[in-house]
Amino acid sequence: MSESYISEQTFNKQDYTLSALPKGEYENCKFSYCDFSGSDLHGIKFLSCEFISCNLSLATLTKTSFNDVNFKDCKMLGLRFENCNDFGLAFSFDSCKLDHSSFYKLKLKKTVFKNNQLHEVDFTESDLSNSNFDYCDFLNATFDRTNLEKADFRTATHYIIDPDKNRLKKARFSHSGLAGLLAKYDIVISQ
Repeated sequence: MSESYISEQTFNKQDYTLSALPKGEYENCKFSYCDFSGSDLHGIKFLSCEFISCNLSLATLTKTSFNDVNFKDCKMLGLRFENCNDFGLAFSFDSCKLDHSSFYKLKLKKTVFKNNQLHEVDFTESDLSNSNFDYCDFLNATFDRTNLEKADFRTATHYIIDPDKNRLKKARFSHSGLAGLLAKYDIVISQ
C-alpha cells in the first residue's frame, strides 16, 4: 500500500476518531479544530506542520515523525512521545494541556514550552537543555536524571526538581521558584 504525500493543505474540524487520517507524509499542513483522540498515528510523518486547537489525547504515536511541528491550544493528554521516531524530532508547545504525557529519554534541546499545563508529565532521563518553559505549570511532573542545563524556569510554577538527581548547570530560576529545588529537604521558606 503506497503512502501519500500531502503538502500545504489545511484540515479544519475533521474527526479522525471516525475515519483515520490517511497514512503518509504531511508537509507544511495546518490542522485546526481536529479530533485525533485515541487515533492511531503510527508511522505518519509531519514536517513543518501546525496543530491548532486539536485534541490528540491518547493518540498512538509509534514511529510517528514530528519534525519542526508547532502545537497551539491543543489537548494532548496521556501521549507517549518516546514512541515517536526520534530522527529530527522537534516541536514546540504553546498553551497546550499535556497532562500525564511522557517524554522519557528524549533529546529535546532548545524546545519551547509556553503557557502549558504539564501535570504529572514524565521527563525522566530526557535532554531538555537550553529549553524554555515560559509560564508552564509542572504540578507533580517527574524530573529524574534529566538534563536541564541552561533551561529557563523563571516563570514556571509547581516544579520539584532535585539538584542532586538532575543536571542544572546554568539553568535559570526565579527567587519564588527556589522552593521547588529544595523540596526534598522539607524546609520552610519565608519571604
